[in-house]
Amino acid sequence: MNEISYLNFAFFGLCTLLTLVGGLITVAARNPIRGAMGLLTTIIGIAGMYLLLSAEFLAAVQIMVYAGAVVVLFLFVIMLLGPSSLSGRDTRTWSARYLAATVFLLTSGTAFYLLGRVAGPTTQFGPAPRGLGTIEGIGKELFTTELLPFEISSALLLVAVVGAVAVARGKQPDPTVIAETSPKKEGAS
Repeated sequence: MNEISYLNFAFFGLCTLLTLVGGLITVAARNPIRGAMGLLTTIIGIAGMYLLLSAEFLAAVQIMVYAGAVVVLFLFVIMLLGPSSLSGRDTRTWSARYLAATVFLLTSGTAFYLLGRVAGPTTQFGPAPRGLGTIEGIGKELFTTELLPFEISSALLLVAVVGAVAVARGKQPDPTVIAETSPKKEGAS
């Protein structure tokens, strides 16, 4: 193996570590801010894997859209809801969580093992067509053959933002109710 192979392997290991640790933090964190930071770590690891696949445009989109928009949106919603929206204590114990995680890992491991035994020989892909993964190629696909799913996902994101704002505003006390119920100060007329 030459030096470039070792660097690619080390970079792949780092991206894998970021993705796995970030995913674990996202799922296991009790604090929603730490969960969002775990999600950000996972997104950065996935962007690194896109770089290994020579998909620089997808890596940039992964960072800009998911890290720059979705995680920031999550953080804004968490900050708008404030500490009053957090539950006091989760009713599940740690043993139930670890038991569920163990069952999930065993089931998925068994499924991958069985899939590997049944699948047979792997398919070898030919060389990628020229222009695959370029900005022009992705733009042509998005705005010609995939226009309807692109517009539907845009509308879905808009509905998610409006819903997040509605949920955040619903938790805030009504300032007119507080003003009417508070006692008037002496000397104020």
